[in-house]
Amino acid sequence: MNTHTPGEASMTRTVLVTGVSGHIGARVAIALAADPEIDRVIGVDTGPPPSPAGEDGAVLGRTEFVRVALRSPDLVQVIRDADVDTVVHLSLVSGPGGGRPAMKEHNVIGTMQLLAACQRSATVRRVVVRSTTAVYGSSPHAPAVFTEDTEPVDVSHSGYARDATEVETYVRGFARRRPDVTTTTLRFATFMGPGVDSPLTSYFSQPVLPTVLGFDPRLQFVHEDDAVEVLCRTARADHPGVFNVAGDGVLLLSQCARRTGRPVIPMPSPAFRFVSGLARGARLVDFSPEQLALMSHGRAVDTTRLAAELGWRPKYSTAAAFDDFLRSRGGPGDLPRALVDWLADFVRPIS
Repeated sequence: MNTHTPGEASMTRTVLVTGVSGHIGARVAIALAADPEIDRVIGVDTGPPPSPAGEDGAVLGRTEFVRVALRSPDLVQVIRDADVDTVVHLSLVSGPGGGRPAMKEHNVIGTMQLLAACQRSATVRRVVVRSTTAVYGSSPHAPAVFTEDTEPVDVSHSGYARDATEVETYVRGFARRRPDVTTTTLRFATFMGPGVDSPLTSYFSQPVLPTVLGFDPRLQFVHEDDAVEVLCRTARADHPGVFNVAGDGVLLLSQCARRTGRPVIPMPSPAFRFVSGLARGARLVDFSPEQLALMSHGRAVDTTRLAAELGWRPKYSTAAAFDDFLRSRGGPGDLPRALVDWLADFVRPIS
């Protein structure tokens, strides 16, 4: 059984971070490598981090990059040869850029393979997994606020939310099979910040913002700095369980839109979905079905459990995280009023 009490700062020697080609993964690897109490940080991914990390085996700070896929048998050898004791799993794809089958293969099958490698390891004793608040779904039947124990409602049967739900199922199975390993699942709200590139940051960067007529969803964000901090804290000490991670407070979509200074075009749901499809085809905004639901019904989560467990609260509220993102993107730019009116006339017949 696990001999560590929750929150105990047991010695961390070697950390393996997956998904270091992504912005958050790279930042977490760098932050952990800067910790003098951590001997070694190994970043794995199918491509190098977004920096001058160079080729396989190169060092970013003190982070060693190894090019290996989650589904590769070589991953088992990496964990074994390095005597990895902590695994931080951040390699989850949120958009079907390479197609839905490839996305599911990476997210679900890749996680299964990683957990199997951890299960066979004699040295791994802590596993931290990135998940998402999208597992709760977005629905008119949803509660005002989700806690970690709330049953999901109307969860998507495909896409990122479905993958995250399956990933969490495999993590729970792993925890039962290896009770000596501390497992932490972090359900993040939407990342926000200067370095974040996501469907929502792309949406709010457009010159005009289509919205669903009759809906003003509540949104929550977590600043990238706070996300990195939470991941590092749970990598350094034992915090078993499932935790929601979000900045304090909520923003209505209308409040977000006013902050951007961009014109808004309310449109009926069929028209919004049609325009979203056009934007996806033009590679402007890659909205998944669960994100389209979010833009109608919104979602808010309670973070009391995280604050009690870590004795820490995010530096940025939801509003502050969004404002920091906006400052990094500059002003709204000028869009002729005639063009806004034309867009509104264009989508009106679609309803």
